[in-house]
Amino acid sequence: MSKLNDVTPEQWNSAAERGALSAQERGILRATKRTKEMDTLVMHEEYSRQQRLNMGIKERSDGSSASYYELPGNASELQDLISDKNMNAQIGEIFRECYRYGRASHSDEMRGIKKILFYAKAELVRLQNLEKQK
Repeated sequence: MSKLNDVTPEQWNSAAERGALSAQERGILRATKRTKEMDTLVMHEEYSRQQRLNMGIKERSDGSSASYYELPGNASELQDLISDKNMNAQIGEIFRECYRYGRASHSDEMRGIKKILFYAKAELVRLQNLEKQK
């Protein structure tokens, strides 16, 4: 084979069937097939939104609408959405405050935005610490 980038898909398949690929080329072929399979899975409705997320497949959107904006069938209050999305404490508090922003008698808009910023900063620090551990 010549350069990897110059090979057609048919040549890849033929070489793979003959066992003529190096270990590196077989790895590239497997990775390419996995990517194509994952793209295909996203389009198949036989897999639920949760199954696709569990497989690490993120949903795509054209910007107008997407299934990740749909409410889960079991949701009747905010806590159901927080649980469905498996939000941590910081994100859950931000979500709650955004929803009730300026509406709760015990929390005016200034207190609300400060609370959102407090929890957003805490989440940023948590993520930065995770990055450092990698």
